[in-house]
Amino acid sequence: MSLIPRSSLFNLDDLFDGFWAPARLSPESPSAAFSPRVDVTDKDDRIEITAELPGVKKDDIHIHLENGVLTLSAESQQENKEEKNGKVIRQERRYGTYMRSFQLGSGIQESDITAQFTDGVLILSAPKAKTAEPERKRIEIS
Repeated sequence: MSLIPRSSLFNLDDLFDGFWAPARLSPESPSAAFSPRVDVTDKDDRIEITAELPGVKKDDIHIHLENGVLTLSAESQQENKEEKNGKVIRQERRYGTYMRSFQLGSGIQESDITAQFTDGVLILSAPKAKTAEPERKRIEIS
């Protein structure tokens, strides 16, 4: 059986991800920070961010809000296990630091954001920033 490595020319996901994504360290680098896959959904009254964090423990997830920027970071540790009946031929799972930032705008407080983590999926819900309606005044002509 022949295995085609994920970094080959035939992997169109990597081709498009690399084209559209910002420049980052090589995925083969063990200390490379990388971005988790996310879905951002615009609901009626809130923004919902769903992030995949496979192999991450709840205690290793950190969420911060500073100057209207929501930052999600997490770390997954590589298991050091000894193989008794063979050796690892290829390892594609990533370990290291995950990080993503989202501009939410001013007016949102950390206490307004909710987070749920189940089965490696983190769901963040943040209310939409309220925009003040521009005040319109009539100017009388004398």
